[in-house]
Amino acid sequence: MSRSNDPGHFFQTDSSISETARKAGKAKNNKGHPVKLASKVLAVAADPSDGGSIYVAEAAGTVKRITPEGKRVVATYTGPTAPLTSIAASHTSDTLFAGCWDKSVWSWDVKSRKPGRRFSGHADFVKAVLMVTVQGRELLLSGSQDATIIVWDAATGEKLHTLKGHTRGVLALALDPLEYDPQKEEAVVFSAGSDREIRRWRVSVAAAKEVLDEPCPILAHETSVDAIHFDSDGDLWTASADKSAKCLSRARNWEEDTSFEHPDYARDVVVDEEGGWVVTACRDEEVRVWEKGNGNLHHVFEGHFEEVTALVLLGGQKVVSVSIDGTVRMWSLKAPDLAQAIKEAEDEREGTVEEKVEEKKEGVLTAEEEAELAALMEDSE
Repeated sequence: MSRSNDPGHFFQTDSSISETARKAGKAKNNKGHPVKLASKVLAVAADPSDGGSIYVAEAAGTVKRITPEGKRVVATYTGPTAPLTSIAASHTSDTLFAGCWDKSVWSWDVKSRKPGRRFSGHADFVKAVLMVTVQGRELLLSGSQDATIIVWDAATGEKLHTLKGHTRGVLALALDPLEYDPQKEEAVVFSAGSDREIRRWRVSVAAAKEVLDEPCPILAHETSVDAIHFDSDGDLWTASADKSAKCLSRARNWEEDTSFEHPDYARDVVVDEEGGWVVTACRDEEVRVWEKGNGNLHHVFEGHFEEVTALVLLGGQKVVSVSIDGTVRMWSLKAPDLAQAIKEAEDEREGTVEEKVEEKKEGVLTAEEEAELAALMEDSE
């Protein structure tokens, strides 16, 4: 007997049918000039050799190099058969690294696209990878669902250190830029995980240990911390499943400075210092632009039709968002472009309200649509 995977062949509730139809309709939009890929996109990283290119990690087990401006896939890196969760690119050795559900970190030669060394040693999914150079020597750090961080010699594959402290999975790694010099003996790395803790580590070739200065660990969120990034002042920006993104002040010993509240899990956060914007990714499909100085919401980019998983800033005040909807989208943060985006969004909302009013006159709205119309009209007032 043949079996079908078509959801239309199974019993579905009215709400699930409505949601499927909503997403199918939204999927047709071209906002953010989408590059459409074959599978869910779980991570994104800038290409250090080309300011206009990015790398994306897919659930299909491939990494793609993309030029969002030209909407082109330039290169594809294959080998893994499990989802890839994270990406790091070497600044010196033309090597690309990706964390994988198969408990290892894969690597490729950027130019030949051939798989290189494979780093195996974790007991569970690898969720985060980071490249660090100390004394001119490249180290690869991998954070895993097994609650450990492994420090590897990136050139030889030797496992140098295993860092333990988190009680649950490690989800994010970030290099402290104010304490970093690639010629110095050690670097400071921050880690965050599903135990809601943010920890600090001093890492060198010879040794690695946790920084035990208070607060230890840093506790700024109620649950999982999915992303951490530093700005040029050395303040720490975080995104969490507690539905908030936060700025933690270095000057005030990592106390909360600003909090940006979301209707669903906050997945990533980046800071456009040129424009004074904070950009966040959310599970509710939206990319939000906030005013850094006062925390006010400035604009919402609507285009994705599934959870937004990650963000990366490019030159020229552009931010790229990726999603499990399989699209890569690019948005301009320049003031005139933002003003135009806001106007277009307002015009679209007004058009939607007018359409709903006409439908109401014709008596074709359901009770659910009546409630939606009332909410739309309130928003447009």
